Formats: sequence, C-alpha cells, structure tokens
Amino acid sequence: MADFAVAVSVEDEQQFWSALNDIVSRPCPCHESLDNALRAWLDLVANGRDRYLDSEDDVATCSQKLIESPIFSENSDYVRTQIIYSLLQEDELGPLHIIANFLLLDGRREEGTFRRMIAESCFGRLLDLIKSCGGHDRRLHRLLLELMYEMSRIERLRPEDLLQVDDGFVGYLFGLIEALSDDVHDPYHYPVIRVLLVLNEQYMVASTSAAVSPASPSAPLTNRVIKVLSIHGPDFRTFGENIILLLNRETETALQLLILKLLYLLFTTNTTCEYFYTNDLRVLLDVIIRNLLDLPSEMNVLRHTYLRVLAPLLSHTQLSQPPHYKRDQILSLLECLRGSGNFHFTPPEPTTLRLIERVAKTPWLLEDEPSLEASPTSPLGSLSISQTGSAVSVIANVSEKPGVQTPSIKADAEAGGAKLTDNEHTKQDGA
Repeated sequence: MADFAVAVSVEDEQQFWSALNDIVSRPCPCHESLDNALRAWLDLVANGRDRYLDSEDDVATCSQKLIESPIFSENSDYVRTQIIYSLLQEDELGPLHIIANFLLLDGRREEGTFRRMIAESCFGRLLDLIKSCGGHDRRLHRLLLELMYEMSRIERLRPEDLLQVDDGFVGYLFGLIEALSDDVHDPYHYPVIRVLLVLNEQYMVASTSAAVSPASPSAPLTNRVIKVLSIHGPDFRTFGENIILLLNRETETALQLLILKLLYLLFTTNTTCEYFYTNDLRVLLDVIIRNLLDLPSEMNVLRHTYLRVLAPLLSHTQLSQPPHYKRDQILSLLECLRGSGNFHFTPPEPTTLRLIERVAKTPWLLEDEPSLEASPTSPLGSLSISQTGSAVSVIANVSEKPGVQTPSIKADAEAGGAKLTDNEHTKQDGA
C-alpha cells in the first residue's frame, strides 16, 4: 500500500465508527485511490485498537466492514495482495495486528487467501513475528499463532518453510505452555498447542511424500516437535496433559485427528513412548474408549485413527505393565466394535476389523483368552516395524475440513429423547 493517506482525527468511539464507515464507503476508481483508502482504514483501526477495540471481535468487526465494502468486493484480489505484502513489510505492532486479523478472517471464509500467503512466503514471516512480539503485545502474539495454525492446516507447507523451524522455536512454544497463562479465557495455551500439532502434521506429510516427490530436499526433514520431546520431554509434561484435556473436550474432527497423529508418533517412537505420566495415560485411555463407543458407524476414518493409536498406547507405554488398567472394559469395547450383540454398531468393514484384531492381540489383553493366540512382536510391542511405517503414511494423510463437528451417538439419542418428551407434552397439552 502507498505510504500516504488522508489523516482522520477522532475524539470518541462514535466518531471512530463513523470515520470507519466513511472510509470503506469511498469510491475508488483507480489503484491510487484504493491505496489511499486501505491505508486510511489501516491507520484508523490501528490507532483505535487500544482505545476503542477492547476485544478481538471488535477488531474483526473492522475487518468485516472492509470485506463487505465495495472496496473489497470489486477489487478483492488487489486488496488481498496489498494486505499480504503489508504483512511482509510492516514493522509496527498495531498495524500488524489489524493486518493479521483481516487475513485470518478472510482466510477462514476463502481458503485461497491462506494458500496465497504460503506462496508469498508468509510462513517464515509469521515465524519471525511470533518469536519477536511475544513479550511486547500479547494480543498480537495470540493472533499470529492462530493465523499460522489456520494457514498451515489448509495447505501443505513448502520444504523451505519447514526448514526455517528450528529446535529453538519449538522449544520456545513448549516453554510457553509450561508457564502460567495470563489469559483467563485460555488457561491451557490452546493457540500454542494447535501450532505444535499442525507442525507435527506437516512434518508427517513431508516425510511420507519425500520418497515420491522429486522436489523434496535431499536430506529428510527432522520432525522438530518429536525431536524436542525426545530430548526434553520431562521438562514439557504440561503439553502432554493439555493435549489429553483438549482431546477430551474437542468436537471438531480435524483437531481430533491432529491430536491423534501426534499421539501415534509419540507412542511408536522409542524415546517418547513413555513421555506421559501414567495417570495421564489412564485418562487418555478412558477418553479413547468413550469416544470410540460414541462414534456413529459412518465415522470410519476417525474410528480407524483412534484404533491405530490405541494399539501402541496399550503395547508401548506404561499401560503395558501391571496392574493393567481397564482390561475388561477394553475387551468389551472391542466386542462392541465387532458388532457383537450391540444394536447401534453394524458389523465392521474390513479395515476396522483388522485394526480391532490388532488391538486384541496386545499381549496383556490375551491373558486368560485361550481363543486368541499372540503373534510374535517387535521390540515396539504388538506392531511390527513395517506396520508402524505404513500406518504413519496412512495417518499422515487422513484429514477433514476445518469446522466439521464429530457426530455423537449419545448426543443424538439425548436430542431424540428430548424431542420425544416435547411431543408427549404437546399431545398432553392438546388433550
């Protein structure tokens, strides 16, 4: 954008919103007038951020006004280009906050914005900004984390982007999670956790496609998330506790998959398979059992991923040691998933059945089960090395569109019961 604009002076909140409406309503017949309007919008909102825009929703309202204006609707590609270039060039924290807010809002409604940002090398810019602004502007820092997460889960990052991530950056993110949160609305540092989860997914996708892509770097990319936990895992236990809490509460399918992908790698890597506290593993097992029982029959991709994680959880972690936790409940779960005598589970398709039997062959589940014979296991437990490698490839590439909510058998049944009760009351009232 041009470095000049018509100065707008406002004395109170009413004047601020009036001036904003005036700016986005200006006719812009040429690029020069567009640049003037965009700079006026950016200057006004940036200067008003700390005076009139107390919440991120307030800032988003300013972005939405621009998106809904003729300035954007008639020149969307040009406006996006200018704002993306501003992200790459702007150094002041206030304008950066407004730019990031606009790109986040626009990208969530039009994924092409995030793809364009990756193509324009915005990942490295976000990396630098996140590292530099954390101690100076908490609001901007959180917003940049959200922008990196949303951008990175839409499109595969380029190898040169991932090469910019070093152990120091990943360790910095883990360190943030260990510190007490100063945000009462985010006590668990979920924006930081989501960035670590999506970085892990990006590394997994890169590793599974490296062998078939001529554009891949000659040396394999190191998964920095796993590496840092392999070396410093005991220093970053809070992250493990929090991703289990997140999995317990999360209803978005895509985010559940991100968590499960990391759990699978942790449980199938010798240096991280005992990263979690034993009590946390028990909580995780409870969550997995509950979620598997609550998945409708059509949710095969998510069910398969839970089962792929369950096998190494039972075989490779402290749960493999006595006293064995909830053995009877696990066996009951497997019977339900087989469709044995359960009205809401249809007979499983072949992949589900194969994964069920893989879990069932966990050595300590086979005790007192003469009908099943244990197969020879590798040092990693009930999964062979070849099974582990092939499963990584499968898990790395499963996905779901952002925002899609996981259906729930329990919730559907409760909703049906409530509807039935309402109908009964209606009949009684009409009698």
